[in-house]
Amino acid sequence: MNMFSKIKDHEQVVFCNDELTGLKAIIAIHSTKLGPALGGCRMLPYSSEEEALEDVLRLSRGMTYKCAAADVDFGGGKAVIIGDPHKDKTPELFRAFGQFVESLNGRFYTGTDMGTSPDDFIHALKETNCIVGVDEVYGGSGDSSVPTAQGVIYGIQATNKILTGEDHLSGKSYAIQGLGKVGYKVAERLLEEGGDLYVTDINQQAIDKLLSKAKTLGAAVKVLSSEEIYGANADVFIPCAMGGIINDETIQRLSVKAVVGSANNQLLELHHAQMLMEKGILFAPDYIVNSGGLIQVADELYTPNKERVLQKTKAIYNSLLHIYEYASEEGITTVEAANQFCERRIEARARRNSFFSHKKRPKWEVRT
Repeated sequence: MNMFSKIKDHEQVVFCNDELTGLKAIIAIHSTKLGPALGGCRMLPYSSEEEALEDVLRLSRGMTYKCAAADVDFGGGKAVIIGDPHKDKTPELFRAFGQFVESLNGRFYTGTDMGTSPDDFIHALKETNCIVGVDEVYGGSGDSSVPTAQGVIYGIQATNKILTGEDHLSGKSYAIQGLGKVGYKVAERLLEEGGDLYVTDINQQAIDKLLSKAKTLGAAVKVLSSEEIYGANADVFIPCAMGGIINDETIQRLSVKAVVGSANNQLLELHHAQMLMEKGILFAPDYIVNSGGLIQVADELYTPNKERVLQKTKAIYNSLLHIYEYASEEGITTVEAANQFCERRIEARARRNSFFSHKKRPKWEVRT
């Protein structure tokens, strides 16, 4: 009873054990109301099975909302592999994982996440077609950081529209935390559009590359430490690294007008959305802003088309505007507004996007 109470709002949780390869994994399907569950697979050395279960349940629930917000015909799911990604990976382990995914008969599609890479899933792809996000040479859609970064840009534009009445990127300052695949692309675009940047990253090569780009454009970039970035005198804070960075301590240091970034789970706790609102800082729910990558891997099953993906990513702009306006009208946080928006969409479309009718669509034929 305790276990069923823990997973009460999930449709299915599968514990995967393969003694020969050492695979210990959990697949959680939160909802298939809008279609087959879709979500990445992370590999981490969890301290316990309970910790792994908590993580996969939380992440899969979040994917249901993310898929609804992105307006893709998929539900929420996630997988975790218990193990050290630097020591425990083998081709056989991922083939075993692929067999467990295949046993779900199309109810769950997965790909790379924290601790895993597209190359890992080339092995899983030998056992199941329910893999997304692999390299283009294997029939995938390639680098998902491109639409993810574009989605962040749309999110910033929508936020600027609310703050100033204009969605221009120029003439404003931005504090970017993290210059990885997504953060660097966002920074580069903002420089090209005439924005002033404050940046931080542990990778000096990324910083040097951006400074060189700024010099070429005659743009302004100021490099800050990982702690200084929270106090940057910028218009918009753009978290593109770790989650949980909006908390009791950092909120007190923020002087920005808005937070819009690609990092997952930026709020350490749900009540931090309320704290931001009380401080007058507009918060763009991260699962809305960073959904460009999800849109790409979902679209991949129609056969990859980069132009179509970027076209679909434009929906982030209008969705975020709607959420901001609804939150203001109702006097609630933008996170509450986003969740309600997703719940209404799930309820409205569930009867028209059932799993079984979804499987009959021609798009699934391309991956057989």
